[in-house]
Amino acid sequence: MRPKGMSSVPLPNLSGLPTPGSPNADQGGLGSQRSGDLLARAAQRGRPRSGPARVLTERLIRWSLFLCATLSVITTFTIILILLKETVTFFAMPEASLMDFLFGLEWTPLVGAEVHFGIWPLVCGTVLVSAVAAAFALPVGLITAVYLSEYAPSKVRAVLKPILEILAGVPTVVYGFFALSVITPGLKWFHDGFASFNAASAGLAVGIMILPIVCSLSEDALRAVPKALREGAYALGSTRFDVSVRVVLPAALSGIVAAFLLAITRAIGETMIVALAAGGRPQLTVNPANETQTMTAFMVQIFTGDAQAGSVEYQSSYAVAFVLFVMTLGLTLVGNAILRRFREEYD
Repeated sequence: MRPKGMSSVPLPNLSGLPTPGSPNADQGGLGSQRSGDLLARAAQRGRPRSGPARVLTERLIRWSLFLCATLSVITTFTIILILLKETVTFFAMPEASLMDFLFGLEWTPLVGAEVHFGIWPLVCGTVLVSAVAAAFALPVGLITAVYLSEYAPSKVRAVLKPILEILAGVPTVVYGFFALSVITPGLKWFHDGFASFNAASAGLAVGIMILPIVCSLSEDALRAVPKALREGAYALGSTRFDVSVRVVLPAALSGIVAAFLLAITRAIGETMIVALAAGGRPQLTVNPANETQTMTAFMVQIFTGDAQAGSVEYQSSYAVAFVLFVMTLGLTLVGNAILRRFREEYD
């Protein structure tokens, strides 16, 4: 029964499905069958695996990760054991003395009939080159990181940061030749007191090499500071410089210190640049214009054929490597202590 006045116009089909008797009914049946097949395949693909297979897969993944971690630990301890063994062998030789090694001020294993194995000239050269590199790279890298994080537009940052990171991929031997052909002549033009091989040239080249490490890691630490801290400082009337220096930098201090220590450790362990540009004369000096030799440069000199395998000069390189390992380990421990002291956690 229809109410009076109601027309007999059929209601539209809002479901989108074909109705019986319609011209698309047969096609709708085929479409429904095809949809059912797709749903069945999807259900088959998403069907969970059996319990034993899932447990076996999880165990394989867990053991694979454990083996990778164990391999790293075994490699580290193997290096330490080899260095300890060869260092003990060096001090067991009649020409070597532990007291002379620790307190001697001459390092002349390849010069003259009387050899001296005082480690301090090599330590002095290493520290001098690293200090020059740090004096250049740390402030420049931090200022660049602050600019990229707080001042640079997104388009400028997208161009500058990849350019800076390209420096990290340049071979170190290229930096060494750059120091010899560009930096050293420039320093000698600036002042006649610079030798042809000097610590300043090598240090500046090493500083250019570690600049991307300082800049990239510091910029990541600065950008990790919550935006709410910046907005709160701006709400109190602070300028962008005040926010950058008094809010963002202290909040990112742990990450910045980590970047600095990683860069300094990288500078201490650099080999090719100092072997080419710093020279080969170990001496106690604090003048960056003088020639010097680092611990890594001495090891390169020994292992390129200047000493016979098994000789006291050859074994001395392991003692030098052990001292270098202790220095980098000490920096790492100091860095971890600083990170625990100044770490900031935000919700």
